[in-house]
Amino acid sequence: MPITIKIPTPLRKFTADKDAVQVEAATVGEALRALDGRHPGLWQKLVDGDGADAKVKRFINVYAGEDDIRFLDGLATAVADGAEIAIIPAIAGGG
Repeated sequence: MPITIKIPTPLRKFTADKDAVQVEAATVGEALRALDGRHPGLWQKLVDGDGADAKVKRFINVYAGEDDIRFLDGLATAVADGAEIAIIPAIAGGG
């Protein structure tokens, strides 16, 4: 069963306006790589670096289910079949 990646509105121009993309992966990093394989350029929009030192950009939040991957294993966070990953751009605003 594939993993569903929820695509936020600002990034849908890279996914032919799809609000979700399904991929096969065992980790969040693999899922984002698979997403980039289908829609080139997204990895660079979401992640700084490559390989073991790669990290989600500071103004992007990625959730595996209900959990922010920054508080788990980052891009190495395991995802089960049928899992949902949400990409959420940080929103800045005045108070």
